[in-house]
Amino acid sequence: MSHLLEVTSLEGGYGSVKIINGIDLYIDKGEFVTIIGPNGCGKSTFIKIIFGIATYYGGSVMHKDSEVSGWRTDSLVNRGIAYVPQVDNVFQSLSVKENLEMGGIQLSKPLLEERIERALQMFEDLRPRMNDVAASLSGGQRQMLAISRALINDPDFLLLDEPTAALSPLYQQQIIERIDALRTKGITVLIVEQNARLSLSRSDRGYIFSNGKVVHTAPASEILVDPQINEYFLGTKKD
Repeated sequence: MSHLLEVTSLEGGYGSVKIINGIDLYIDKGEFVTIIGPNGCGKSTFIKIIFGIATYYGGSVMHKDSEVSGWRTDSLVNRGIAYVPQVDNVFQSLSVKENLEMGGIQLSKPLLEERIERALQMFEDLRPRMNDVAASLSGGQRQMLAISRALINDPDFLLLDEPTAALSPLYQQQIIERIDALRTKGITVLIVEQNARLSLSRSDRGYIFSNGKVVHTAPASEILVDPQINEYFLGTKKD
């Protein structure tokens, strides 16, 4: 069986600065996979290369058996891939409703309204805030809005860059639970997360990065109980 996403010997970075040094990774349909590792190891850069917002040098990125290495972001979105960055992920001066509308600017009005309603069913906290500007939301609500906007184009594969960063423990738990629940809607999730233990507790598998390479991969349940990994990685903060 082919994988939803299969990355082989991927290399890339920012301009001439190489960060990723030959990474192999795969994710199957319906999985929740977490990438962890020490500060500056290339976790965020890796998913930015996949999504076309960091520099692709070489290697292969296959999505649904098609080569998408180095593709433009808009082409990847049209294939059903969505990405939620860690910061600057909502339009602060626009209302919640306007942010959601921006996520489906090319959709017909009836379809856009249908998609917005579906997103609100997943993130009910946003419903009473529809007319409020995004800047007035809490950090957790802004993350919910960012994820909801990414869902407007009906993706089946979601890339998330540290969605719980700087949130309270309560919101961290809520955000991870909501992300996990997206799998019931047919959405596959690849996440970079600073709260490794929280994300791995919901994950099928985990990858550990170091110096732009994969140094270990295993079922998440095994990573969580590995004493050496616990000592060196599970307390690690973000890139």
